[in-house]
Amino acid sequence: MQDGYCFEDLAIGMHASSGKTITEADILLFSAVSTDTNPVHLNEEIASKSRFKTRIAHGMLSAGLISAVLGTRLPGAGTIYLSQTLNFRRPVKIGDTVTATVEVIGLDEAQKRATLRTICTVAGKVVIEGEATVMPRARADVADA
Repeated sequence: MQDGYCFEDLAIGMHASSGKTITEADILLFSAVSTDTNPVHLNEEIASKSRFKTRIAHGMLSAGLISAVLGTRLPGAGTIYLSQTLNFRRPVKIGDTVTATVEVIGLDEAQKRATLRTICTVAGKVVIEGEATVMPRARADVADA
C-alpha cells in the first residue's frame, strides 16, 4: 500500500526495509540539528585515538532510519511513534550503507497498537537492534479524512 497500512491491515510477520549510505554531510547536518558535537563524530585526529580508530556516525543518526521506515513504509503515513528500545552493537562509519528493517511482532487490538522488531545492519552485520511500539492510523481515521 503506497500510503502505508491501517492497524486493521497489519499481520504478524509483515516487514519492510530501507537503506541509506551515510555521508560526511549526513554527519555534519545531524550534528548541527542535534547539537551533538562529540569529536568522535567530527574530528578525525581525536577519533583516530578512539577504540574505533576513525570517525563514526552518531548512533541516533542510524536509529533515525528506523523512524523513516515506520513513518513511510510500515505501518506508514499517519503512524505515531510511542516507544523504542535500542541496543547499539557496532559503529557505523562514513560510507557505510545502513539498512533499517522493521517486522510486526505483536498487535494489541484493544489499544490499536503494533509492536515491531527493529534492526539496522551494515553489510549483513547488526549495528542496532531493538523494539518499537507504534500507533498506526485506524481505518476509521482514514474514512473520516
